[in-house]
Amino acid sequence: MEELNESPAAAETAPKRSSGGLKSERAVRTADLLVGAIAILLIFWWLQYSTNAICCGDYDGYYHIKWARLLWDNIRAGHFPPAFPWLPLTTLNPGNYVDHHLLYHIILIPFTWFRDMQTGAKISAILFASLAVFSCYWLVVRYEIRYRLIWLLAILACSAPFLYRMNMTKAPPFAIIFLVLGTYFLFERKYWPLLPLAFVFTLTYDMFVLLGIAALIWTIVIGWTEEQFEWRPLVFVVAGIILGLVINPYFPHNLYLFYEHARVKITAGGFATKVGQEWYPYDTAEFVVNCYVALAAMLVGYIAFDFNDRKRAQRPLFFLILSTALLLMIARWKRFAEYFPPFAILFAAFTLESFWRGRAVFTHLPDDVLEDLQPFFDRQETAAAKKESKSDENWQLLKAGLVALALGFALFANIYRTAKDIHESDPRDHYAKGAFWMRANVPAGQMVFNTDWDDFPRLLYYDPTHTYITGLDPTYLLDKNADLSKLFERITTGEEEDPGPLIRDKFGSRWVFTDNTTDHDSFYDNATRSGWFDVVFENDDCRVLHIRDQKGSPPDEKKNDTDKSSDDDDNDNSP
Repeated sequence: MEELNESPAAAETAPKRSSGGLKSERAVRTADLLVGAIAILLIFWWLQYSTNAICCGDYDGYYHIKWARLLWDNIRAGHFPPAFPWLPLTTLNPGNYVDHHLLYHIILIPFTWFRDMQTGAKISAILFASLAVFSCYWLVVRYEIRYRLIWLLAILACSAPFLYRMNMTKAPPFAIIFLVLGTYFLFERKYWPLLPLAFVFTLTYDMFVLLGIAALIWTIVIGWTEEQFEWRPLVFVVAGIILGLVINPYFPHNLYLFYEHARVKITAGGFATKVGQEWYPYDTAEFVVNCYVALAAMLVGYIAFDFNDRKRAQRPLFFLILSTALLLMIARWKRFAEYFPPFAILFAAFTLESFWRGRAVFTHLPDDVLEDLQPFFDRQETAAAKKESKSDENWQLLKAGLVALALGFALFANIYRTAKDIHESDPRDHYAKGAFWMRANVPAGQMVFNTDWDDFPRLLYYDPTHTYITGLDPTYLLDKNADLSKLFERITTGEEEDPGPLIRDKFGSRWVFTDNTTDHDSFYDNATRSGWFDVVFENDDCRVLHIRDQKGSPPDEKKNDTDKSSDDDDNDNSP
């Protein structure tokens, strides 16, 4: 239904301008957006190509791009949704697999058409990260926040982990884009588009709950500022989420997987098993060092926020509650490092703009009204007043320049640090030779005992011809078979001194893939001393072990049987 009355927030418009002024301002806004887009794109291009591998931190990007390719191959063959046979002992077994990033993987499909899929994954990460940051900047420009190029600097400089995580080939950039779009629809009171937005969000990424939180916050904001219950945002968002969950090729298994994620990860205590680092909290010093720009923005927003001015409080209050909620989330889980910082900047931007507009209320009057009121103003500005006004303008420019300079230093420091961290990540062919050796020498379909759950994405990428014990999330094995998960942990940490028969009989595997980190030294020592294992492949990255038919003498020396392995990584695109 059309809104008959303009909302208080919508009433905060700039003075009427001549058509020439409008064209001039439109040109300036277009130029600012163009400058912003170019700057954002160049920064993410530079960061992404600080490594030649799929960026970074973890290997999930290898899973996402490989699964997108396999999804495309199966769609072409008429199989949808395709089977997922690679983790048969986990929640993601062939009968219960759920792709909770389904639409994201479909969007990734064109990037799998590159000759080198790693290049396609990197290009996708640059594009989606740039769109996410640009969407935040677009919101600043759309609502005529002054000093917008300074706010662009602030968004880009808000946090080093934000820049780092945005470079991963993952779905979070879409969560930011959808959340910004949802915010725009809420501010404009265009509530019905929230339904298709929530539907698409739910099919893309399981952070769709953030859109529900945003709708709830807006309902609270309207209740406080206008003293009415605005139910439509909640209804449209909830309806879209329900449709996205139900009109889903993985229904109803997707409901259980969502419940499993929530049950395991939303906990005030420790986790039942070791999970990815993103699910642990920062320590205080690390958090402050990582997010000092975002934290400074929050402090500025809290100080500038005016609870007494309800008319102008809607948008700032929305960002106050949302960014505070995200702050509490990042205090518990590192993975919200890509959500809290940019919305902290938006909170400061919208709050300061409201504060400035409140101090200069006459600037909101139309030109003709100001002209009619002119006789009631001082007839002529004195020379002293003009000098003072000029001094104030210079002081404002100086302050803006100092803030821009400080943010520029922060941006440089964060880019330098992030580029260094990305450059030090594992190279593009990490595990490739070991995986190619298994592909050439281990019979297809065999179960491989991988000693680290987070190695699975690269193993799937390079060797999809075998199945693996655990991957993507250690809780998947724990949830499916808690006893097996605990045994896996005891074996891989070296608590079991004779692991061979356990791996063979309990896990159904005769082959072991392990990395060369010190984490598995105890396991490797136990395995080689036990007399059950032959080291059939070894290089600087990894080892492949084979369980003998009978226990024998420990091997006298390490083997490096690479006769059938391939050093050529042109197989990147093989399905």
